[in-house]
Amino acid sequence: MLKEAILWEPLKDGKAKCNVCSYRCVILPGKLGHCRTRKNIDGKVFSLIYGTVTSEASDPIEKKPLYHFYPGSYSYSVGSVGCNFQCEHCQNWGISQAEIQEVYTQDIMPEELARNAVDTLCKSVSWTYNEPGIWVEYSHDCAVKCHEKDIKTIYVTNGYPTPEHLDVMKGLLDAFRVDIKAFSEDFYKKICKSKLEPVLQSTKMAKDMGMHIEVVNLVIPGQNDSPEEIRALSKWCFDNLGPDTPIHFTRFHPMYHMDHLESTPIVVLERAHDIAKKEGMNYVYLGNTLGNKYENTWCPKCNELLIERYGFQIMRYSITPDKKCPKCGEKIPIVGDYGR
Repeated sequence: MLKEAILWEPLKDGKAKCNVCSYRCVILPGKLGHCRTRKNIDGKVFSLIYGTVTSEASDPIEKKPLYHFYPGSYSYSVGSVGCNFQCEHCQNWGISQAEIQEVYTQDIMPEELARNAVDTLCKSVSWTYNEPGIWVEYSHDCAVKCHEKDIKTIYVTNGYPTPEHLDVMKGLLDAFRVDIKAFSEDFYKKICKSKLEPVLQSTKMAKDMGMHIEVVNLVIPGQNDSPEEIRALSKWCFDNLGPDTPIHFTRFHPMYHMDHLESTPIVVLERAHDIAKKEGMNYVYLGNTLGNKYENTWCPKCNELLIERYGFQIMRYSITPDKKCPKCGEKIPIVGDYGR
């Protein structure tokens, strides 16, 4: 659905500058921005995807993954089409790299989306599957409707929203689940056709605004898996987001233009876990490692098993109602009640 965009400015000769993401595209008349979903029509920027949904599901919150935000609950999850990144390893390339006319879509307006979340007994709404940052007009209006119904809101994002974008979502966005895809500008330039620094800036700004932050790093063999890079990422998270911020090191499987690589060895992921713990991060998880002990939440003080997981399922939840370790009384930074 076509809708006049927000966060843009007119330029000379009918050009317009989009300020939704850190590319800050200068769009020529009749042309599209980098994400292919924002168009200059008569000198104004329009979103081509307001309410345009390609994917919807009621997902376990752990699938996002969010481990410290209403654990055990469900999140009504929606995605659209397009992306401002061009990641060589994208797992949802069928929608993120597609043109709008190439995929099946349906229109879900904000009031209906919020109602769907309530009807499916979801505690939250997640904008996910493709990059939610290019969908800001829609996510903003949906978030208003969601908060009216006490539904929490989540970006599952590559971290490219601008400061202006985050200002628009301030008070409306509850969680910012961000991919920090590597801790190398070279990786971002080569693999994602983007930059690292804006991701770090937006993540820190989201933290300062009071959003719940969880970080995901997909560990790709030979690309971003060196101990030095994992250490630098972990140190940045400790210094800028705090030691209680969950960080997830997830296992890569061959995908899209990187289908020639091997899956990440478990030993490499466990090494990343150990490095992050040594750098002071209290809650370090491994993803895509079914049955691994580091799917679980352990007390950072006494090592008591607090949340036992198997994939996206919680098998045991031992944190007390006042969010403490039942063994030693350590305060555990969980947002919201278990399953609600």
